[in-house]
Amino acid sequence: MRWMRRAMATAVVVVGLWGAGGAAGVAAGVAWPAGAARVSGELASPMWVWPVASAVVVREFRAPMTRYSAGHRGIDLVTQPGEEVVAPTDGVVSFAGVVGERSVVSVAHAGGLVSTLEPVAAAVHAGEAVARGQPLGTVATGGHCDSACLHLGVRRDGGYINPRLFYGGVPRAVLKPLE
Repeated sequence: MRWMRRAMATAVVVVGLWGAGGAAGVAAGVAWPAGAARVSGELASPMWVWPVASAVVVREFRAPMTRYSAGHRGIDLVTQPGEEVVAPTDGVVSFAGVVGERSVVSVAHAGGLVSTLEPVAAAVHAGEAVARGQPLGTVATGGHCDSACLHLGVRRDGGYINPRLFYGGVPRAVLKPLE
């Protein structure tokens, strides 16, 4: 019985990591590049560029148990203030401004996706079309990791999903037996 409860809890975490969209994201019209492999309906090969030169992740995505629970709704990349931040893929800037004393840039992409980067001193304005790799601004200070990192969050149709899905996929979950 204990193993069943643990397996069910692990399954909830795995679904959270992959996002509720899963295969539904494909059915909802997310356009994947030709020839890209899919894992559980998600992209398994890179299609976005890293927003900063260093693609070193210092904190991973941690899905909240509920929409309002604690979690880490994105990934943090090692960076320094003043480093250039680029658009991960084509889109339209949906927001560029300050939220809660930190500079934020959000870009709307095809398929109901929105990427959010912080802290970023914006060089773009809301409504501006941007291309993959185009500069959005520079790393600023503030936010939960101040000047040590850049936070990248991704939402699909309003719900947060793991940004790693667009950078080669999420490591596979492995169930381990209880001791």
